[in-house]
Amino acid sequence: MSETPDTTATTPKAVADVRGLSHVRLTVTDIARSKEFYSRLFGAAPALDHSDEVDDPSVRADPQRFYGGCVYAIGDHLLGLRPVAEAGDRFDSTRVGLDHVSFQVGSVSDLEDAVRRLEEAGVEHGEITTLEQQGIAFVSLQDPDDVNLELTAAL
Repeated sequence: MSETPDTTATTPKAVADVRGLSHVRLTVTDIARSKEFYSRLFGAAPALDHSDEVDDPSVRADPQRFYGGCVYAIGDHLLGLRPVAEAGDRFDSTRVGLDHVSFQVGSVSDLEDAVRRLEEAGVEHGEITTLEQQGIAFVSLQDPDDVNLELTAAL
């Protein structure tokens, strides 16, 4: 029988008692285009939306109006879109920062249904990839600013 190593000496005390992920906000170039994409992806309108104020110069510095963006409620999590990127700017997963965002679906069958709906909507995507050891299957796609997204299901 092997002993469990004592990691208390090497594991630092947490700075904060983090209980989960609160929200993710993506910087986008065109709020209308991104809002249409994510509304179709989630099948829901934003829970909070100030995108109709995006042309008001004061909104881009106003966190109360979400900088002219919007926020989607996804289960217990929030995804925000902030329209401050320059037109023509593109996401690059090889730079410091975000690599991708993965959204959980209920089952592999739900994942397969999502792939069919992506095809019907004309949204390019990869094939379903199964990672047996990790216990997941996923499909990759890109948002309008080329942000890497995944839809993921437990096996």
